[in-house]
Amino acid sequence: MTDNATLGQVALGYSPFIDRSRAVTATRLTIYPLRPELKPDVAQLLHAVGGVWPADGGRASLNIVSESLLQDLMGASPSANLMIEIPAFMACDAANVESLQALHRAGNTLLLKGRPMKELPRELLPCFKFSLIDLADDRRINEAGNVAPAGVTRNISHVQSGVRTLADMEASFSRGAAAVLGWPIDDAIQEAQAKGKSAVQIDLQVIVELIQRVDAQDPIEKLENTLKRDPSLAFKLMRYINSPAFGLRVEISSFRHAIMMLGYQRLKRWLALLLATAGKDANMKPVMFAAVRRGLLMEELVRSSGDEEMRNEMFICGVFSLLDRMFKQPFADLMKTIPVPERVYQALVDGTGPYQPYFDLVQAVEHESLFDFRTAADTLMLSVSEINRAVLGALTSATQID
Repeated sequence: MTDNATLGQVALGYSPFIDRSRAVTATRLTIYPLRPELKPDVAQLLHAVGGVWPADGGRASLNIVSESLLQDLMGASPSANLMIEIPAFMACDAANVESLQALHRAGNTLLLKGRPMKELPRELLPCFKFSLIDLADDRRINEAGNVAPAGVTRNISHVQSGVRTLADMEASFSRGAAAVLGWPIDDAIQEAQAKGKSAVQIDLQVIVELIQRVDAQDPIEKLENTLKRDPSLAFKLMRYINSPAFGLRVEISSFRHAIMMLGYQRLKRWLALLLATAGKDANMKPVMFAAVRRGLLMEELVRSSGDEEMRNEMFICGVFSLLDRMFKQPFADLMKTIPVPERVYQALVDGTGPYQPYFDLVQAVEHESLFDFRTAADTLMLSVSEINRAVLGALTSATQID
């Protein structure tokens, strides 16, 4: 990624928009200026964002936690696939009417964030497609918490934030929410466990056996025979390997071809990805989404190290970081059947070792926590621009895999 001074002046975080079918429909990119006196360049910011979500690409929502930077953005020309979150106090300011109308005419989706303290200018009402309402601030929830009050309708469709449990999420959709922001990962897993089943409904045997055989560098024939027991897994693995994110210049046509081109160690990382994303439970789709992005971000954080082994291990560490809850087994038990490098074992089983601080940073980015972001960055002695380039690089790779 090219030099961009703005990436050294802001902290980035991200979270998914999840619709009723549990599909990830967009990504929210939260942008915190690090110091009040800094004046990030909005053109550079849009250039960096456009590298992940080009004008003809997927959708992202920009949550800019700075009135001055947001004012600059409102006067710029963001591509139409970028949604813009507008705090209610700015939407109520008559001085912003013209800028907001211009964004609307340009095709940008506008989200009204927070509860307006006074009535919006009437001419702005058609400009907002969604209101972004935190569950704790939603005045329209009745005592039962499951339906909207009788006779009350919303003028604007809403997206619910602050959802902490699956029950909250279901109630939000019952009240007409178009999407929820973020996902109650732990609760999704607990709900599946309460039903007395693993959260991921797949036969682990084939994938685990493949990982074991690749780790042991068994002959290609044995690996092929193992994979033939589940053709659907073979198809998914080929799809991953041939995705733009993998960066190969030739199409991989068979499992044997994949091994010849990649080697055993690079192949193992994609088997790890396959293991973390092979479930069919709808409520687990966003959990798998999170696991893949964790792996990509951890890999990006050490890309400049020049150590391919470390990059592969970091990828596996991130991708496997939710397996204990997905499969309802502690990591100490899972790692008896799934071979992982020692440094990955330390991070997942013991919460120690050289990879743990990177995992803390990934969680800070996911939680959109500026304080934790600063703390983790200081611990790793990484510059803010390095981290932000890794975040954008990981999100770019994620869009290519999806």
